[in-house]
Amino acid sequence: MRITDSNWFEVEDYLKTDDRCVLPLGSTEQHAYLSLSVDSILSEKVASDAAEPLGVPVFPAVAYGLTPYFMGFPGSVSLKLATYAALLRDILDSLYATGFRRVLIVNGHGGNSPVQPVTMEWMESNAGARCRFHDWWRAPKTWACVQEIDPVASHASWMENFPWTRLPGRELPQEKKPFVPFDKLRDRNAAGVRALIGDGNYGGHYQRPDADTDRLWSVAVEETRAQLEGDWA
Repeated sequence: MRITDSNWFEVEDYLKTDDRCVLPLGSTEQHAYLSLSVDSILSEKVASDAAEPLGVPVFPAVAYGLTPYFMGFPGSVSLKLATYAALLRDILDSLYATGFRRVLIVNGHGGNSPVQPVTMEWMESNAGARCRFHDWWRAPKTWACVQEIDPVASHASWMENFPWTRLPGRELPQEKKPFVPFDKLRDRNAAGVRALIGDGNYGGHYQRPDADTDRLWSVAVEETRAQLEGDWA
């Protein structure tokens, strides 16, 4: 049940019997040869595919997040931490005010993690409120599947290359890029990060056969659905 495809009457009816919803968090940032919206596309799609058989509403992905280290790449947009925290709190307050009590946040961007304390503050301030923060791509079963297929995988590599994140007509390098030096990524500014990582892929093949990514997607959807179905008591 995507909010984009629903009207308010339908949401009101849903809230008579259930109070769960899903809020995907994305980012607009470089992903090498893939769409700049990879994190928003993936977080919203994995959330929608997971929630569809349960009928749980999925809100549109928050398309902007925390990505100051990629500001050397045109097309990237980063919010200040205080701005993002306030934005997320306003969204959670709105969900609570209209009747939602259990919120699964499906996060598609590692840089958004510092905002997690906002969810804890929100639960403290609102009786009966529950919030789970799910990094879908590094959840245990999903990450294990990545490691089984090809352990050299990271940002903008094959593990984010799906039919819905590819850009038609763009050629992809065929080689397997070595991992970038992760230990050097956090001690320099955006220009320094760009100089260090080149095209933006952190390491790994740029694309793998669809059979591999189909398998990975299936595991990710099931693991995300388990978060919705799990014991909220």
